[in-house]
Amino acid sequence: MGERVLGFCDYELDGTTYHKKPEAYKFDTENVNFPIKGLRFVGLMSMIDPPRAAVPDAVAKCRSAGIKVVMVTGDHPITAKAIAKSVGIISEGSETVEDIAIRRGCNVDDVDAHDAKAAVIHGSELREMNEEQLAEIIRNHSEIVFARTSPQQKLMIVEGFQKQGQIVAVTGDGVNDSPALKKADIGVAMGIAGSDVSKQAADMILLDDNFASIVVGVEEGRLIFDNLKKSIAYTLTSNIPEISPFLTYILFGIPLPLGTVTILCIDLGTDMVPAISLAYEEAEADIMKRQPRDPLHDKLVNERLISLAYGQIGMIQASAGFFTYFWIMADNGFLPKDLYQLRAQWDSRAYNNVLDSYGQEWTYANRKILEYTCQTAYFVSIVVVQWADLIISKTRRNSLVQQGMSNWTLNFGLVFETCLAAFMCYCPGLDNGLRMYGLRFSWWFPALPFAILIFIYDEARRYCIRRWPGGWVERETYY
Repeated sequence: MGERVLGFCDYELDGTTYHKKPEAYKFDTENVNFPIKGLRFVGLMSMIDPPRAAVPDAVAKCRSAGIKVVMVTGDHPITAKAIAKSVGIISEGSETVEDIAIRRGCNVDDVDAHDAKAAVIHGSELREMNEEQLAEIIRNHSEIVFARTSPQQKLMIVEGFQKQGQIVAVTGDGVNDSPALKKADIGVAMGIAGSDVSKQAADMILLDDNFASIVVGVEEGRLIFDNLKKSIAYTLTSNIPEISPFLTYILFGIPLPLGTVTILCIDLGTDMVPAISLAYEEAEADIMKRQPRDPLHDKLVNERLISLAYGQIGMIQASAGFFTYFWIMADNGFLPKDLYQLRAQWDSRAYNNVLDSYGQEWTYANRKILEYTCQTAYFVSIVVVQWADLIISKTRRNSLVQQGMSNWTLNFGLVFETCLAAFMCYCPGLDNGLRMYGLRFSWWFPALPFAILIFIYDEARRYCIRRWPGGWVERETYY
């Protein structure tokens, strides 16, 4: 059962041969000066240092998260194997080569090592292995226990995993663990039982000496990485509706749909609190069921995030802005077809009789009021579609129904950006400083269908990712 056993016996000493007082007798264990035969066995005692109750659940979480837990110990192989089974490092039903040999009633040499899911490697075996043999064990066995290992062998094991491109974390508390702690990508020492040498060699110290705390740390790290991605995706998306007005202004010669001041109002005003609020988003349900990210290709900002933010959601937002702009222009007499190459006359103070689509003449001052009103409406339309963008940024894979709206910092962000946009529109005096003009109530709504479209589009995208994992939609849009 992997317990350490001590046997006890007694022997009645002859008073004529030995001193009357046992405490005065000097026993010599090197040159034995006492009887070692004819002893009476009186019993045995078994001892075990049990793993903490939280460890089996932590190991199971690691396995579901794609983290391979390997035991490296100086204990006897039988003891190490028993503990590994009790905490789930060797899962129920997994067999080693020795187990298969016993079950089949054959020699260990007759069993193919590839048939065994688990492996218990003795330090003496490891000493005789070369790098390729160790690499083969790491590749072929998903559950591994190394027993009776020396500090040099622990270092060799860490290097073996690293050579296969794996990120290695090592936990240890003794002086003999320090080389492996130093070599690992992240060394974790024990704060209570750990030696000073191991603490100095490690990158992180566990204050509670609890393996389960490492799993909590992994989950927290994944949550931070997720929320950073969400915040970046939300922030980048509004760049397309901000830059496209200048491109159309230059290419098609239409009156400027969005001014530089209104862009600053978006970036430094309405978008600030919502972007920060995504840092408070709770973990998604599958956060500890994903495989570890590829450190070489899965960066914080990758091509899929750029594609989604700029090429998909950003384009819908730009469409909402232009729809609102053309709607208000048409509402005031300028149909879209008549805006083409109108910029030269529109921006010239010399023209005070620019004709609209219905033959009405517009002075320079009146044209500029209409232009600034359209820019304000374009700004409001971005705020409206950013509502939907903020909500869909809450989750990368799960449905919003699963994720919920429990992030009250984010909910406050939605209210804050709406109130700030309304303040900028209707506050007296801002028409001179920020060139923001009050809008009709109905002019807030042209962008609303686009916000609904963004929400439906992203829900459908995430449904396809969940429904067909590893499919085309996930490969191209899961950021």
